[in-house]
Amino acid sequence: MAAKKKEASLQVGITARLLLLVDVYQQWCGPCRAVVSLLRKIKNELGDDLLHFATAEADSIDALERYRGKCEPTFLFYGGGELVAVLRGANAPLLQRMIVEELSKEKLVLEQGGERRAVKNDEIPASKSYTVAIIKPDAVAHGKANEIIMKIQDAGFEILAHEERTLTEVEARDFYQHKAAEVYFQDLVQFMSSGPSNILVLSQVEDSANVVTAWREFIGPADNEEARREKPESLRAQYGTQALFNAVHGSEDIDQAGRELAFLFPNFRTASVTGQDGEEERVERTLALIRPDVARENREKILAKIHESGFTVVLKRELKLTEEQVRQFYFQHVKEEHFPALLKSMTSGPVLALALARTGAIEDWRNILGPSDINQAREERPECLRAMFALESEPINPLHGSANLEDAEREINFFFPKQQTLAMIKPDAMEEHKEKILEEIYGMGFSVTQLKETVLSRETAEEFYKEHREKPFFSQLVEYMYLVTCLKPPLIFKLVIFKMSFF
Repeated sequence: MAAKKKEASLQVGITARLLLLVDVYQQWCGPCRAVVSLLRKIKNELGDDLLHFATAEADSIDALERYRGKCEPTFLFYGGGELVAVLRGANAPLLQRMIVEELSKEKLVLEQGGERRAVKNDEIPASKSYTVAIIKPDAVAHGKANEIIMKIQDAGFEILAHEERTLTEVEARDFYQHKAAEVYFQDLVQFMSSGPSNILVLSQVEDSANVVTAWREFIGPADNEEARREKPESLRAQYGTQALFNAVHGSEDIDQAGRELAFLFPNFRTASVTGQDGEEERVERTLALIRPDVARENREKILAKIHESGFTVVLKRELKLTEEQVRQFYFQHVKEEHFPALLKSMTSGPVLALALARTGAIEDWRNILGPSDINQAREERPECLRAMFALESEPINPLHGSANLEDAEREINFFFPKQQTLAMIKPDAMEEHKEKILEEIYGMGFSVTQLKETVLSRETAEEFYKEHREKPFFSQLVEYMYLVTCLKPPLIFKLVIFKMSFF
């Protein structure tokens, strides 16, 4: 497998004499690390120069537009520049088998002039149901994650997304908010944030099945002892140990599956779930703002109402806005009569910004808020949030909600902007490890937007490491970076989510 990866368009490298497998993924979840590792393993084992792999982000490449809006990875096989096969879902054994089969077919075409059969109609089925599965810290700590994943696949479930991560206490608390009244709630939060979990999005090869019900049946009762008595073949019976340590999690119903999907994969705008009537319901995000005066007195009551209404808080941030930020956010209202009062209110203290998720989030949140005019809200909808939490001395309504999908995207990006970071491969690692480090960076879903080798001046080194200025090693560090980079310049680059890379 080539160690060097490079960003490219979909057409680059699809030549007449190679079989190219493209792993098409969604921006919000990135390529599955387990699949990328599998592809590297297959490439090394086969040792065939005819076979090449690439990953591609559907959101960023127009040619892959048809694969957007579905919560599953798709694998495209190109022979001689033509699409010859498609596999949907992260089914590792089937993927490995198809690679070998398609490689044999391509060799037959090239060596004996056989006919290459192109795929013409590769649309993804319109209706699927999804559920969230978590292999909990206890099972991961005991080294059972891979074994459980194999059993999941053998049972006919498709792994559409897979990520290993450690939940923070705040994330665990928000994720299990529906369990807050239980006596074991705090223990559950501490357990789920105690170490890494494997988080998966599952569907099924047979789309007629309700995957939420099927998954809960497969994992068995939440109580380990009950699972061993009544469903000894279930995952919890086999891998659960005690009380909260029941090895795996499953969404309780379709609605909860949608909320959990949005929570754990927050950039989920392409995801959707299937409702009880069989029609797809779009999972949406909307921005909710609790304005300063109300946030000080009633934030917990409002947050409780949000959870009771079935929303998941996928992003949360408290900040004090400047006048300029208020003008930017409310640019459509700057010339309106009420704007001075709005400006005064929004800069009077910290505002609480929330990204809320659920199916139909935008319309449902605006309905719960009620009319934007406080007097109208009190007269016509006294039970709505704006009427309930309005302040007598304040003419501005206390809560905000996005008006439509376009506004929601803009407003969420305003309060939760995408981030970049600066990275450096230091001189001592450049010669032997540069390619491997870059390979790992690309494999983790980052993009290099700027890249250069440069010599650091003494002043630049001092500025770069200024946070260590008071440390005893500061002078030695600056001297090292200055002198060594004169001989071996480091590689400095910016990272964002990447588009497509070959390996």
